Amino acid sequence: MPRQKENHKAPVVANPATTWKAVHDVTEAGIDPLGIAAPISHAQMAWMMHPLELAELGAKFSGDLMAFTWHAWNRALGLPSADPILPHADDTRFADPLWKDSATWDIVKEWYLLLTHNVQDALYDTPALSGKERRRAAFWWRKWLNAMAPTNFLLTNPVAMAKAAETHGESLVRGMHIFLEDLKAGNVRMTRPEDFTVGKNLATTPGAVVFRNRLLEVIHYAPTTAKTHALPIVIVTPWINKFYILDLNPKKSLVKYLTEQGFAVFITSWKNPTPEMREVSFEDYIVEGVDAAIEAARGVCGAERVHAVGYCIGGTALSTWMAWANRKYGDADKVPVAHWTLLTTLVDFSRPGDIEVFIDEGAVRWLTQSMQNKGFLDGKEMAAAFRLLRSNSLIWQYVVHGYLYGEAPPPFDVLYWNMDTTRMPFAMHEWYLRELYLKNNLIKGDALVLGGQPIDLGRIRQPLYAVSAEDDHIAPWRQCYRVCNFVPAEKRFVRSSSGHILGIVNPPVAPPKRSYRVAQAHRRDRVEQWLERADERQGSWWEDWMAWLKPQAGELVDAYPAATKHYPKLADAPGTYVLET
Repeated sequence: MPRQKENHKAPVVANPATTWKAVHDVTEAGIDPLGIAAPISHAQMAWMMHPLELAELGAKFSGDLMAFTWHAWNRALGLPSADPILPHADDTRFADPLWKDSATWDIVKEWYLLLTHNVQDALYDTPALSGKERRRAAFWWRKWLNAMAPTNFLLTNPVAMAKAAETHGESLVRGMHIFLEDLKAGNVRMTRPEDFTVGKNLATTPGAVVFRNRLLEVIHYAPTTAKTHALPIVIVTPWINKFYILDLNPKKSLVKYLTEQGFAVFITSWKNPTPEMREVSFEDYIVEGVDAAIEAARGVCGAERVHAVGYCIGGTALSTWMAWANRKYGDADKVPVAHWTLLTTLVDFSRPGDIEVFIDEGAVRWLTQSMQNKGFLDGKEMAAAFRLLRSNSLIWQYVVHGYLYGEAPPPFDVLYWNMDTTRMPFAMHEWYLRELYLKNNLIKGDALVLGGQPIDLGRIRQPLYAVSAEDDHIAPWRQCYRVCNFVPAEKRFVRSSSGHILGIVNPPVAPPKRSYRVAQAHRRDRVEQWLERADERQGSWWEDWMAWLKPQAGELVDAYPAATKHYPKLADAPGTYVLET
C-alpha cells in the first residue's frame, strides 16, 4: 500500500532573538509603555561598555567645564566675558537682559546650558545604539531637563522675582488664580476659552451642510463670485482636531480665499466619536468619509470630476482613496478626482518625526488596551502628547508667563483650535498605528485591502500638488517628499516656511511674511535633487497653487446653487458636528 502523506505540522522552533524581543515588548508595555526608562538605561549601559568613547566624552565635558569655570570667575570679578555656551536660536527662555546683566544669574544660566548641551550630545552620540533609541533617550532626557530649567521656578527666575517686587506680589496672586483655573480645566491652557466661539469669531464663512452621515458633515460654502470654475474643490480635513483650522477668520481662511478665486468649495467636518463608535474603522473613513464627500460635491454641482485636497491624516486618507479609486475604476479618466493636492501629508511612515518616540510595539499594545476600555482615544491625551513634543514653547512658556508672571494668555485662534480636541475611534486608531506607523504598509503595493480593493500608490495617475512645511515636527518635510517617489503621476512639490499649521495657513500679505521653495518632482528624484533645482520665492504658496490649479479647473460657469433637491440644506455652516465636545 502506498504510504499516506503526513499532514501534521512540524513543531515551531522559537528563535532566541524573537523570543527575547517578545518578552521585552510585553514587559515594556506593562512597566514602561512610553519607553521612557528603557532607552535611557540602554544608553547608560552602552557608554559603560565603551570605555574609550566614555573617556573621550569625559574629556570633552572637562573642557566645557573649564571654560565655564573661567567664565564664572570673570563674571564674579566684574570682568567682561563672552558666554561659553549659547542657547539654541529658537530658545527664548533666557532672552530677558536680567539673565545677562547679572553675574549671578548669568552663571546659573550657563551652568544649566552646560549640563543640558552635554547630556544631549552624549545621548545623540551613544555608541552601539540604534538611531531610534538614541532619539528616544535624548527626547525623554530633554523633557526632564526642560522641566528642571531655572526659568520654571520662582526662586531661580530673576524676571519673576522682579515682577513680584514691582507689583508688590500682585503678579503672584494673579498667577495663583490662573493656576487654579488651569487645575479646574485639567490642562495648562494656551488661551482662554471665553475669547472664541465657533460660528461667531471662528469658522464664519457662510455656507450650508448639504450631506450628513454617521461620520461627517459636508459643508458647501456660498459663492462670492458670479462665475465659478466647473470643477469644485473637496477638502478632506484631519479628524484629529476640527476642520475650522482652514477657516479661522476672514484674514486667515483658506476656504474664503478659494471662494474669492472662483471655486465651489466643499469641506469635511468629522463627527467627534463616542464610545458607541468604537468599531468604526479606517476603511469606514475612506468609504463613508472621503468617497461620500466627493460624491456629495459631484451631486450638488452635477460635475463629473472634482479637485480633492487632503490635509495631514486627511491627506493620508485621500492618498489611500486615490489608490482605491484608480483600482476600482480602472481607467484614470474615469476616477472622480481629476487632480489633487496634499498638505503636510505622510504616506511613508518610516521616519515620522518626533512622534516616533511614542510609537513602538510596546507603546501601541499599551495604548490599545487603554482604548479598548473606553472605546476611543481621548483627544486630551493626544493633545498632551503633541504638546510634549515642543514642551518649552507649548507647556513651560505658559506655566512661566501664567503662574510666575501673572500674565493671562493672549487670544490666539490657532491655539484655541489646538485645544478644541477630538477623540479617535478604537478600531480606526489601532489599525492606523499598527498598519501605517509600525508596518508602514501604505507604501507596499497591495499590502492593504480596503473597500474591496488592494491599495497601491503606484496606480495613481492624476496630477499632484504637494505642500510641506520646513519646520514641521509632525510631518517632516523630507518625509512628506517621499510621496513623490511612490506616485508616478506628474507632481509639483512645495516646501513652505514655518511649521505644520502656519506653513499651510499662510495667506498672501504685503509685505510677505513667509517664503517657499517650489519645483517639479520626479519619481526617481532624491529630495536633495529636488532642493537643488527648486526656486525660492517670497510670499505665499497659495498664489503658486492657484497658478497651477486654475488652468486645469475647467471653464467658468454660473455659480452652483448652495443646495439642491437631492442635497438639501441641513444646517448653516459651520454645522453641528463641529460643536460637539
